[in-house]
Amino acid sequence: MERKIRIILAKPGLDGHDRGAKVLANSFRDAGMEVIYLGLRQTPAMIVSSALQEDADVIALSILSGAHMAIFPKVLKLMKEEGMDDVLLTGGGIIPEKDMEELKQIGVGRLFGPGASLKEINTYLHNWVSENRR
Repeated sequence: MERKIRIILAKPGLDGHDRGAKVLANSFRDAGMEVIYLGLRQTPAMIVSSALQEDADVIALSILSGAHMAIFPKVLKLMKEEGMDDVLLTGGGIIPEKDMEELKQIGVGRLFGPGASLKEINTYLHNWVSENRR
């Protein structure tokens, strides 16, 4: 039996609103994934360290604070330093379309904004892991 998709879900930085992250965690769990929710105020180093320890397939960040252009690149840099090229970095929040495109260009996975369908997000994660898991 193939192991469940393992997701690290975190709220980096000073963002204090996590209701959406908890909805996502429940959705991922209900879709058969294993979710490790790190909670609020996580640093990029804490997130990447946890993903390594937990052998995660996905790091999903929920960012509403506007710090996405600092946090995603920092997490991605730490992931590359650790050789985590088979781990998806994805997420969502209040992220302008042009910033989503810029982050995609540097290697961040698909990003989701408010109102994104939980089914669409779950399908994206399942497809990415099935195509990229080693």
